[in-house]
Amino acid sequence: MGIEAKHLPRYTVDDYKQWEGDWELIEGTAYAMAPSPFGRHQKVISEFIIQLSNQLKSCDKNCKLYPELDWIISEDTVVRPDLIVICKDIEEYLKETPEIVVEVVSKSTAYKDEHIKFEIYEREKVPFYILAYPDIKKVRVFQLVNGKFDKYFDGEDGFLEISLKNGCKAKIDIKELFA
Repeated sequence: MGIEAKHLPRYTVDDYKQWEGDWELIEGTAYAMAPSPFGRHQKVISEFIIQLSNQLKSCDKNCKLYPELDWIISEDTVVRPDLIVICKDIEEYLKETPEIVVEVVSKSTAYKDEHIKFEIYEREKVPFYILAYPDIKKVRVFQLVNGKFDKYFDGEDGFLEISLKNGCKAKIDIKELFA
Protein backbone atom coordinates (compact mmCIF):
# COMPACT_ATOMS: atom_id res chain seq x y z
CA MET A 1 0.00 0.00 0.00
CA GLY A 2 1.23 3.47 -0.85
CA ILE A 3 0.97 6.48 1.36
CA GLU A 4 -1.87 8.75 0.32
CA ALA A 5 -0.87 12.25 -0.69
CA LYS A 6 -2.99 13.75 2.08
CA HIS A 7 -0.63 12.18 4.65
CA LEU A 8 2.57 13.56 3.13
CA PRO A 9 4.02 16.77 4.55
CA ARG A 10 3.27 19.98 2.60
CA TYR A 11 5.81 22.78 2.50
CA THR A 12 5.75 26.48 1.65
CA VAL A 13 8.21 29.03 0.29
CA ASP A 14 9.03 30.04 3.89
CA ASP A 15 10.07 26.43 4.63
CA TYR A 16 12.02 26.30 1.36
CA LYS A 17 14.06 29.39 2.21
CA GLN A 18 15.36 27.68 5.36
CA TRP A 19 16.53 24.43 3.77
CA GLU A 20 20.16 23.60 3.21
CA GLY A 21 21.26 22.04 -0.05
CA ASP A 22 19.57 22.24 -3.43
CA TRP A 23 15.82 21.71 -3.58
CA GLU A 24 12.80 22.53 -5.65
CA LEU A 25 9.33 22.83 -4.17
CA ILE A 26 6.51 21.71 -6.42
CA GLU A 27 2.96 22.10 -5.19
CA GLY A 28 4.06 21.64 -1.57
CA THR A 29 6.29 18.61 -2.21
CA ALA A 30 10.06 18.87 -1.74
CA TYR A 31 12.25 17.52 -4.57
CA ALA A 32 15.95 17.08 -3.91
CA MET A 33 17.96 18.30 -6.87
CA ALA A 34 20.57 16.04 -8.40
CA PRO A 35 24.19 16.52 -7.38
CA SER A 36 26.23 19.09 -9.28
CA PRO A 37 25.62 18.62 -13.00
CA PHE A 38 28.17 16.83 -15.17
CA GLY A 39 30.55 18.81 -17.33
CA ARG A 40 28.54 18.25 -20.52
CA HIS A 41 25.43 19.68 -18.81
CA GLN A 42 27.34 22.79 -17.76
CA LYS A 43 28.91 23.14 -21.21
CA VAL A 44 25.47 23.15 -22.88
CA ILE A 45 24.23 25.87 -20.52
CA SER A 46 27.44 27.86 -21.09
CA GLU A 47 26.96 27.61 -24.83
CA PHE A 48 23.36 28.80 -24.56
CA ILE A 49 24.63 31.78 -22.55
CA ILE A 50 27.38 32.55 -25.08
CA GLN A 51 25.05 32.36 -28.07
CA LEU A 52 22.20 34.32 -26.48
CA SER A 53 24.17 36.93 -24.56
CA ASN A 54 25.41 39.09 -27.43
CA GLN A 55 22.14 38.80 -29.32
CA LEU A 56 20.16 39.99 -26.32
CA LYS A 57 22.59 42.86 -25.66
CA SER A 58 22.19 44.12 -29.21
CA CYS A 59 18.42 43.92 -28.83
CA ASP A 60 18.43 46.87 -26.42
CA LYS A 61 15.31 45.67 -24.56
CA ASN A 62 17.01 44.93 -21.23
CA CYS A 63 16.70 41.15 -21.73
CA LYS A 64 18.90 39.19 -19.36
CA LEU A 65 20.04 35.60 -18.89
CA TYR A 66 19.86 34.06 -15.43
CA PRO A 67 21.29 30.58 -14.84
CA GLU A 68 19.83 28.57 -11.93
CA LEU A 69 17.69 31.37 -10.50
CA ASP A 70 14.90 30.37 -8.14
CA TRP A 71 11.47 31.13 -9.60
CA ILE A 72 8.85 31.52 -6.86
CA ILE A 73 5.64 30.64 -8.66
CA SER A 74 3.33 30.41 -5.66
CA GLU A 75 3.40 29.87 -1.91
CA ASP A 76 4.02 26.17 -2.48
CA THR A 77 6.03 26.05 -5.73
CA VAL A 78 9.64 27.12 -6.34
CA VAL A 79 11.58 25.79 -9.33
CA ARG A 80 15.14 26.42 -10.44
CA PRO A 81 15.42 26.20 -14.22
CA ASP A 82 18.88 25.71 -15.69
CA LEU A 83 18.53 29.01 -17.56
CA ILE A 84 15.90 31.69 -18.04
CA VAL A 85 15.57 34.73 -20.26
CA ILE A 86 13.53 37.64 -18.94
CA CYS A 87 13.42 41.23 -20.12
CA LYS A 88 13.92 42.95 -16.79
CA ASP A 89 16.42 43.02 -13.95
CA ILE A 90 15.88 40.54 -11.12
CA GLU A 91 17.26 41.45 -7.70
CA GLU A 92 16.56 38.30 -5.67
CA TYR A 93 14.10 35.71 -6.93
CA LEU A 94 12.11 35.52 -10.12
CA LYS A 95 8.44 36.08 -9.33
CA GLU A 96 6.93 36.33 -12.80
CA THR A 97 6.92 34.31 -16.00
CA PRO A 98 10.16 34.46 -18.01
CA GLU A 99 10.29 34.65 -21.82
CA ILE A 100 12.33 31.45 -22.20
CA VAL A 101 13.06 28.53 -19.87
CA VAL A 102 15.88 26.11 -20.69
CA GLU A 103 16.28 22.74 -18.98
CA VAL A 104 19.18 20.42 -19.77
CA VAL A 105 17.74 16.92 -19.52
CA SER A 106 19.60 13.99 -17.97
CA LYS A 107 18.41 10.50 -17.12
CA SER A 108 17.83 11.56 -13.51
CA THR A 109 15.81 14.68 -14.44
CA ALA A 110 13.96 13.50 -17.56
CA TYR A 111 10.61 12.72 -15.95
CA LYS A 112 10.51 15.96 -13.96
CA ASP A 113 11.63 18.09 -16.95
CA GLU A 114 9.41 16.41 -19.56
CA HIS A 115 6.27 16.03 -17.47
CA ILE A 116 6.11 17.88 -14.14
CA LYS A 117 7.92 21.05 -15.19
CA PHE A 118 6.37 20.89 -18.65
CA GLU A 119 2.93 21.16 -17.04
CA ILE A 120 4.03 23.92 -14.66
CA TYR A 121 5.66 26.01 -17.39
CA GLU A 122 2.65 25.56 -19.65
CA ARG A 123 0.29 26.57 -16.84
CA GLU A 124 2.49 29.61 -16.07
CA LYS A 125 2.39 30.57 -19.77
CA VAL A 126 6.12 30.44 -20.53
CA PRO A 127 6.33 31.49 -24.20
CA PHE A 128 9.22 29.11 -25.03
CA TYR A 129 10.33 25.97 -23.17
CA ILE A 130 13.62 24.50 -24.42
CA LEU A 131 14.70 20.97 -23.53
CA ALA A 132 18.33 20.17 -24.40
CA TYR A 133 19.50 16.54 -24.42
CA PRO A 134 23.33 16.32 -24.27
CA ASP A 135 23.34 12.50 -24.35
CA ILE A 136 21.68 12.41 -27.78
CA LYS A 137 22.72 15.93 -28.89
CA LYS A 138 19.18 17.05 -29.55
CA VAL A 139 16.98 20.03 -28.72
CA ARG A 140 13.19 20.13 -28.38
CA VAL A 141 11.40 23.43 -28.11
CA PHE A 142 7.80 24.08 -27.21
CA GLN A 143 6.04 27.36 -27.89
CA LEU A 144 2.92 28.46 -26.07
CA VAL A 145 0.06 28.67 -28.57
CA ASN A 146 -3.47 29.40 -27.33
CA GLY A 147 -2.48 28.47 -23.77
CA LYS A 148 -0.93 25.09 -24.69
CA PHE A 149 2.59 24.03 -25.59
CA ASP A 150 3.01 23.16 -29.24
CA LYS A 151 6.21 21.56 -30.56
CA TYR A 152 8.13 24.36 -32.27
CA PHE A 153 11.50 22.71 -32.97
CA ASP A 154 12.86 19.17 -32.68
CA GLY A 155 16.30 18.43 -34.06
CA GLU A 156 20.02 17.80 -33.82
CA ASP A 157 21.25 20.53 -36.13
CA GLY A 158 20.27 23.71 -37.86
CA PHE A 159 19.31 26.99 -36.28
CA LEU A 160 16.63 27.57 -33.69
CA GLU A 161 15.12 31.02 -34.17
CA ILE A 162 12.99 32.56 -31.44
CA SER A 163 11.15 35.87 -31.54
CA LEU A 164 10.34 37.27 -28.13
CA LYS A 165 7.17 39.26 -27.54
CA ASN A 166 9.14 42.50 -27.13
CA GLY A 167 10.60 42.22 -30.62
CA CYS A 168 13.96 40.70 -29.68
CA LYS A 169 15.14 37.80 -31.78
CA ALA A 170 17.51 34.98 -30.87
CA LYS A 171 19.18 32.46 -33.15
CA ILE A 172 20.83 29.37 -31.69
CA ASP A 173 23.17 27.08 -33.60
CA ILE A 174 22.15 23.64 -32.33
CA LYS A 175 25.37 21.82 -33.35
CA GLU A 176 27.44 24.37 -31.40
CA LEU A 177 25.54 23.56 -28.22
CA PHE A 178 27.02 20.06 -28.24
CA ALA A 179 30.38 20.64 -30.01
